[in-house]
Amino acid sequence: MNDGAVPLIDARDLVKVYRMGEIEVCALCGASLQVRPGEMVAIMGASGSGKSTLMNILGCLDVPTRGQYLLEGTPVEGLDDDQLAEIRGRKIGFVFQSFNLLPRTSALNNVELPLIYAGMSRRERRERAEAALQAVGLADRMHHRPNELSGGQQQRVAIARALVNQPAIILADEPTGNLDSRSGEEIMGIFQQLNAERGMTIMFVTHEPDIARHTQRIVRIADGRIVDDQPVTEPLRAPGR
Repeated sequence: MNDGAVPLIDARDLVKVYRMGEIEVCALCGASLQVRPGEMVAIMGASGSGKSTLMNILGCLDVPTRGQYLLEGTPVEGLDDDQLAEIRGRKIGFVFQSFNLLPRTSALNNVELPLIYAGMSRRERRERAEAALQAVGLADRMHHRPNELSGGQQQRVAIARALVNQPAIILADEPTGNLDSRSGEEIMGIFQQLNAERGMTIMFVTHEPDIARHTQRIVRIADGRIVDDQPVTEPLRAPGR
């Protein structure tokens, strides 16, 4: 970690309880985690361990039952849906396993979408979307639709879309899960480049040990609790694109 830096993410004793009829299920049972600006962190855990619930709370898609979560020093747990949506739009970029692109829309228009919701002018959003696609190596594919792109290229579009609002953090949920090993390596190379050159803070959920080893730190979660949090002494380096 960057000692002395204020945590970007500061999660303290997070508890998330779901009710299923008369039964209570504790998805998170007192998880605490700090992530500082510029870190690249992997979250690992078995299915049902609580990692997706943790990422949903960190991404302001859900709120904890108990505990405190501060994002850039702002307490999140007391905010209403509109306030959470505003934070998601300004501070967080999401990348999903299934890409979540609009199929009949060009790469450029897919990347522009968050800026349309933000009310940005057409000229400015076009410039920013083009720059984001350039950053992920797709300057020559920006007018192609998703069905004209490979899986790896579609994930690059999704990364560009996550970047375009210039968020404080990118949260990536199994971003290489639908890709072959070569495309997965290329995607990790893009993330590593964004982290190294732009200082982007990036968090992954992954079940793949080799993908996790491309990060600087691996956090393991089991039964709703963080059971291990270790630096990666020699991170794997993805080949340059």
